[in-house]
Amino acid sequence: MGGASDTEEQQLNAEIETTPQPTRRRKRKSMVWEHFTVEAVAGGCTRACCKLCKQTFAYSTGSKIAGTSHLKRHIALGSCPKIKSQDRKQLALTSGLKTDGESPDPPKRRYRTSSYLNAQFDQDICNENLAKMIILHELPLHMVEHLSFVAFAQSLQPRFKMLTCEAIEAEIMAVYQKERHYLLQVFGTMLGRISLTIGLWTTSQTLGYVCLNGQFIDSDWKLHKRMLNFMMVSSPHSENALSEVIGISLSEWNLKDKLFTITLDNNCSSHDIYSANLRDHLSNKNTLMLKGQLFVVRCYANILNVVAQDVIASIHGIVYNIRESVKFVKASPMREEKFAEISLQLEIPSTKSLSLDITTQWNTTYHMLLAALEYKQAFIVLETCDDNYNEAPSPDDWKKVEVVCSYLKLLFDSASVILAAPDPTSNIFFHEAWKIQLELAHAVACDDTVVSSVAKDMHEKFDKYWRDCSLVLAVAVVMDPRFKLKLVEFSFSKIYGEDAARYVKVVNDSIHDLYVEYVAQPLPLTPAYVELGEANASMNGNEGNPLTTPLSVVDGLHDFDIYISEISTTQSTKSELDQYLEESLVPRIQEFDILNWWKLNNMKYPTLSKMARDVLAIPMSMVSGAGGALFGAGTGSRVLDEYRSSLRPDIVEALFCAKDWLQYLPTMMEPPSNALVKMEV
Repeated sequence: MGGASDTEEQQLNAEIETTPQPTRRRKRKSMVWEHFTVEAVAGGCTRACCKLCKQTFAYSTGSKIAGTSHLKRHIALGSCPKIKSQDRKQLALTSGLKTDGESPDPPKRRYRTSSYLNAQFDQDICNENLAKMIILHELPLHMVEHLSFVAFAQSLQPRFKMLTCEAIEAEIMAVYQKERHYLLQVFGTMLGRISLTIGLWTTSQTLGYVCLNGQFIDSDWKLHKRMLNFMMVSSPHSENALSEVIGISLSEWNLKDKLFTITLDNNCSSHDIYSANLRDHLSNKNTLMLKGQLFVVRCYANILNVVAQDVIASIHGIVYNIRESVKFVKASPMREEKFAEISLQLEIPSTKSLSLDITTQWNTTYHMLLAALEYKQAFIVLETCDDNYNEAPSPDDWKKVEVVCSYLKLLFDSASVILAAPDPTSNIFFHEAWKIQLELAHAVACDDTVVSSVAKDMHEKFDKYWRDCSLVLAVAVVMDPRFKLKLVEFSFSKIYGEDAARYVKVVNDSIHDLYVEYVAQPLPLTPAYVELGEANASMNGNEGNPLTTPLSVVDGLHDFDIYISEISTTQSTKSELDQYLEESLVPRIQEFDILNWWKLNNMKYPTLSKMARDVLAIPMSMVSGAGGALFGAGTGSRVLDEYRSSLRPDIVEALFCAKDWLQYLPTMMEPPSNALVKMEV
């Protein structure tokens, strides 16, 4: 028995030895091995090594294989420092990868490429995008002839034919005409009026340009600002030239009967000339509301800049000494260290640091003076212990700096409020202006001669602005349901004392006269119903708005709605304006959205809301949302660079206007999506 068993076992072993053994691993077919090699390491293990960056990854440990999913991710996701994330070849690789059978478990995620990578090449689309790039980034048109740029474009798409300068001009004009046609359609559906702003540009030649921007509120109660024209004129500072440009622009945009106000950015001495001539010229061709009393508005940012620059200029010698003192301290680390030691010995509690100003931006000069003021004792001591320093201001000089800073703070705080509002409506400016007017008026009457002398020049210029614009500022704040006429009454009592009632009456009469003009205009035939939603009952303290839906469309009572609208205007004992003014004020909350409030109350005040739409869209300031411009000198024209000045006027206008219009397109505001889109499975 035992012998037989041994024989059978020997035969079985022989069969096993002669039978061909299956290969342990099939041939690697995954495309990932174009980028990796397999290298043996200690312990019978192998690791995959990237051919480019030489980084290694686990691959096998004995009979257990790690798979290739992590290797694919290294290539596809751009983890490899040698591979760019936008490499088209690698993106194509990742889009077609599937489980190759080497991994016991399927990957948890897969990746695909964006559809644009598979899109057909289109020369026309490329031409348009090139034109938009030049417009938006203010690139020179002749860049299409730069050899390096042509080579770069060819490396991306060899089939792309680079445009000539003449061809790119045509593409830019095509983009301009396309966007202009769209804006014309928007103006065609605009419910209210439009207010203009006028900016002047000069060139190195005798010619100049006039820039016209329009501001309006759409049917959804959103504030919009769009550039209308950038036109070359031979004498841009001439009031007749401005009138002609405005007239041409209104005609081209079909807005001749929709002009509401014009905001000018001019120096103080020429303002009266501009105001009188523009009003007289345009009133003959356009129906101006309130007999043109609100027609011409002065830029609020401009008056802040004028006053700030003047008050700084009044102590220019002291400002120079402080600027030189700061330069002296910051000239070397040794001096800064010595100054810090002096400040520490004097126990100066300041947290500010010394800084130099930008002379064209008064807010930086204000901060320089403010910081230096806190270190004034350190500067005095420094002069006694350092023979090289002799620029320290005198005690009287420091007194003037202290007074100037206190009034620059008024201007700075006011400008900061405007800067904080990305799309400021006209109602926010009254509160800022009347506080400055009151403070400067009190300062002029101060017994301190230093205070009164500093405030005198400031008040003289700001009072001119207040007298010109207080009416339009007051009308705008009355449209704010948090203040209405109450804030006007309160502020005028502070400014005018016993004469306040007379000035309040002027505002009250003007508001009622303006409202009568809106009543005379026909309301839309469609009912003014809106779906208010549940939030309306608690919207900023406003209650009682009925929740209704426009049933006239389905119940056939459209004519009935018209009849009710007609008899309500004759039978109502109180106008919408009087009802609005007599109702309690809406609580003041920081998140209050005035345009949304009027949108929700559009049905309750159908006529008054039309008036509010136009008033709130008045651009009280031509500058907002850009700190450098808001705090700039702002009293002169901007200068067109040499290159733009050399272009044809129609190309210059197309470049400026198209850039303004394109920035509001969703495709230009959102960053492009990543090439790789991760999908959960």
